Amino acid sequence: MSTKLSVEKKGFFGEFGGQYVPPELEASLNHVAEAYEELRSDPSFQDELGYYLREYSGRPTPLYHAERLSQKLGGAQIFLKREDLNHTGSHKINNVLGQALMAKRMGAKRVIAETGAGQHGVATATACALLDMECVVYMGAHDADRQRLNVFRMELLGAKVVRVTTGGQRLKEAVDAALEDFAQNYRTTFYVLGSAVGPYPYPDIVRDFQSVIGREARAQILEKTGKLPDYLVACVGGGSNAIGLFAPFYGDSEVRMVGCEPGGTGSALGQNAAALTYGVPAIIHGFKCYALIGEDGTPAPTTSIAAGLDYPGAGPEHSFYRATGRAEYVTVSDEEALDAFQVLTKAEGIIPALESAHAVAHALKLAPKLAKNQVVIVNLSGRGDKDADQVLQLLKG
Repeated sequence: MSTKLSVEKKGFFGEFGGQYVPPELEASLNHVAEAYEELRSDPSFQDELGYYLREYSGRPTPLYHAERLSQKLGGAQIFLKREDLNHTGSHKINNVLGQALMAKRMGAKRVIAETGAGQHGVATATACALLDMECVVYMGAHDADRQRLNVFRMELLGAKVVRVTTGGQRLKEAVDAALEDFAQNYRTTFYVLGSAVGPYPYPDIVRDFQSVIGREARAQILEKTGKLPDYLVACVGGGSNAIGLFAPFYGDSEVRMVGCEPGGTGSALGQNAAALTYGVPAIIHGFKCYALIGEDGTPAPTTSIAAGLDYPGAGPEHSFYRATGRAEYVTVSDEEALDAFQVLTKAEGIIPALESAHAVAHALKLAPKLAKNQVVIVNLSGRGDKDADQVLQLLKG
């Protein structure tokens, strides 16, 4: 029987998490926390969210047995949790619909978000169009350049995309800008944070809304195989898709969980974004987690072929899983992810997002080492349409 992780102090997972923010931001965060505590136990809110997840987004998503890929590898049976089939093309819509409905009930007139790969931004812009709310999305200029299609999609949906040109012009800087906006405007603005990171209550909120992935996968695999999976595999940047899959299995010690971090081009600082592998406990963006920290004590520059994983920290719950050994975290290089992108496409006719391809890459190495009666669930967190132009350029050299 699955049991939820017990959190001794609100907002903390062991030593990780918390709310390390200035007073003006603390007030805005507590405003959100109070509303969430009320809404999470409100049947009418849960019914409304369930309606939109089902009728608008298309849940439940299938748990697909990748038979050809499994046969090709000659080991464990690989099942893909098809979050790529959600409306807007990724798992992001699960969390966005929940937070956007919160914003509506709280009377917010304006919604802001940060985005890296653009999928969270597209999902937020979509929900705001649906619910008739103003939308502003902060995106690092570097990410905006490599995800031009998603920038266009956001603007087509009516969102204002703000290119952030400070620092590395990536996801970290987009979060910085969104948090600053939120602190100044929280009485009229709701911040839809896209990953299971940030100060309390956001890691809890995002985990809860994304846990629909793991709850569905658990019921589906029991129906299909009559047993729990041997492994869960998911990519981890901030870690929302992974924590959504992992959390409902937390109490099942026989189920091994593997988070796949962006190994980039090497292990040296600045060559990757693998905070749980190479990082140290530190405070960034108002919470404590494993983070990549430079000699000056500030978050180090990061790099990844996948914009959505290009972040110097990881969620506090993942940090706790790593510290306690409940989950294993491995690195996947840019080259391995690009290869896996092509392997899955050709074997199953499914084009994965470059983020998801990190999880697929690890499954390609893991499955052949296991028996044929063992089961691996891979969270296919998004589809690869957004990455087609980038991959084309990479393959052309």
